[in-house]
Amino acid sequence: MVTFPNCKINLGLHITVKRPDGFHELETVFYPVPLKDILEVVSSTTLQFQSTGIDIPGNPASNLCLKAYHLLKEDFPQLPPVQMHLHKIIPMGAGLGGGSADGAFALQLLNDKYFLGLSPTQLMKYALQLGSDCPFFILNQPCYATGRGEDLTPIKLDLSGYRFVIVHPGIHINTKWAFEQIQPGLPARSIKEIIQLPIQDWKYYLSNDFESPIKQNYPAIEAIKLALYKDGAIYASMSGSGSTVFGIYPTNANIELNKQLNYRIDII
Repeated sequence: MVTFPNCKINLGLHITVKRPDGFHELETVFYPVPLKDILEVVSSTTLQFQSTGIDIPGNPASNLCLKAYHLLKEDFPQLPPVQMHLHKIIPMGAGLGGGSADGAFALQLLNDKYFLGLSPTQLMKYALQLGSDCPFFILNQPCYATGRGEDLTPIKLDLSGYRFVIVHPGIHINTKWAFEQIQPGLPARSIKEIIQLPIQDWKYYLSNDFESPIKQNYPAIEAIKLALYKDGAIYASMSGSGSTVFGIYPTNANIELNKQLNYRIDII
């Protein structure tokens, strides 16, 4: 059985509170975007995992797809050994949630393939054990997110009439460092309210708290954002803690960004 984990972008991101446990409260809107990995699971005599496409650093045993399998195996001992093949297309460490998507989609695929009977609510509880972003990919629809990103409220937001341009400059931004640059605080206006404005107004009000400190240390981020606007984007922003920058364009836009930037560019 094959599934296609998609990525997400953050439409606005505010860090509101630093909690006593060291984690941060945030508010953002997660929006699913059809830039996808490919995950295949087949029954096997032994548990195996392999990956192709973009190289995945680190120990394969720590991959969220395998962690998803082990989570379910604890409660469903009848789950047979499987062979997992992940073809990685979504850039990693880029603010797109690709690893979280892979883990969440693995849960769903195993649930469907082996008739475990888990509801979306139950799958979301398993997904939260994999990471704060993972439950979103069970719902996989536009959501206003608070808490650490796990408190999700679906919202009405349809951007299907637009095109997305995703630019990944290949810069690795340490997430811990990025959070250390932020002074948490309640925004004057909630993202939940701002997102209801016409998309043409988002560039004036919809912001990502990480952008300011990150562009000071990584000028390429600001350069990409300016290039997107110059190229005709209606709205452009960094996603998450970076380093991906995305632009939202009219459907009929003549996108020529690849003539200006020597980075990986996905047009969707």
